[in-house]
Amino acid sequence: MSDIDALTTEDRKIITLARSARARNAVPEGAAVRDETGRTYVAGTVDLPSLALSALRTAVAMAVASGATSLEAAAVVTDAEAVPDEDRAAVRDLGGAGTPVLLAGPDGTLRATVTAG
Repeated sequence: MSDIDALTTEDRKIITLARSARARNAVPEGAAVRDETGRTYVAGTVDLPSLALSALRTAVAMAVASGATSLEAAAVVTDAEAVPDEDRAAVRDLGGAGTPVLLAGPDGTLRATVTAG
């Protein structure tokens, strides 16, 4: 069984949503987070002259702006080999140190699962 097969249906869903956001918007990263009620928030990288945010920080900001009070999980689809500390910190701020962060490649293959902590 592969790592992706070991994931819950809901975790596979946020990886798929993140992958779709990355492809649809032709951005370096796509991300999705799931809040305490099961709602999902999906975002891509923001790269403007006056504002630069990773996809994961953007997804967390969207969750906060929509009234989420906690996170169950987060996923990011990227070419990067690791989730930056700043991104994990944003997830930790809303979801806590134990919140899982799924790191997947552009093809949706799970590379790692880390915690926000």
